[in-house]
Amino acid sequence: MPLYQVIVMAIVQSLTEFLPISSTAHLALVPRLLGWTSPELHSLDFDIALHVGTLAAVIVYFFRDWVQLVAQGFGLRIGGDPALAQNRNLLWLLAAATVPVGVFGYFFKDLAEGPLRNSFVIGTMLIVVGIVMYIADRAGHFKKDLDQISLADSMLIGLAQAVAIVPGVSRSGITISTGLFRNLNRHAAARFSFLLSTPALTGAALKAFLDIQEAGGLSPGMQVPFLVGVVVSAVTGWVVIAVFLRFLRTHTLRFFVYYRIIFGIIVIALAIFVRRAG
Repeated sequence: MPLYQVIVMAIVQSLTEFLPISSTAHLALVPRLLGWTSPELHSLDFDIALHVGTLAAVIVYFFRDWVQLVAQGFGLRIGGDPALAQNRNLLWLLAAATVPVGVFGYFFKDLAEGPLRNSFVIGTMLIVVGIVMYIADRAGHFKKDLDQISLADSMLIGLAQAVAIVPGVSRSGITISTGLFRNLNRHAAARFSFLLSTPALTGAALKAFLDIQEAGGLSPGMQVPFLVGVVVSAVTGWVVIAVFLRFLRTHTLRFFVYYRIIFGIIVIALAIFVRRAG
């Protein structure tokens, strides 16, 4: 597996995991467009490397937040972010919001990774969620910060994250949109979305590690690509989170709305072309 392919796909994973544009769609389409046929690109080993890298990115970036959240959740007073300090139940709100994705993932994982993982579903969801993002970006009042998040807010965002098991939805796209519908400001909606992603990414990484242990460990020759994939996706992911959060302080989601709709049309058009050509 050429290292340049590892680097490109790790960057694609980090960009699309944290930006609201769907990682599933891009990871499926980019190798096709570039004519890459390495089976390792779709291997369990490489999938784990990308999951571990993006998990490392979100943990490192929000490490201080998580220390504060855990301490406050168990009744300890600790300095840090004022918005987090004013919502001492935020750890338990995040825990409650994580439950839906665990339930949906358990019951519908095979469906999401089987019949639903096709270009027509992916393209359609890119467009539909793009429209949802557009409406949310215009309809929200953007008054609430993390200190005002309620149980209802967190559970609705958690349910939205569960819907993201459908390919093409985008976990960050649907959770941020739901936060905007609940009148969170853009920065707070994205921050809550990224905090909420930590348990989900941790679960996915642990599940992948168990799978690879059952398979007898890393495949021969995958040690270096695995390490490179982890490092590149982690570093790129950290940068993407930082830039995106800063972007949302002064910008709307409109660029990502247009991108999703155009990309969705391209995915569907390519699927139709391939079907007719076949």
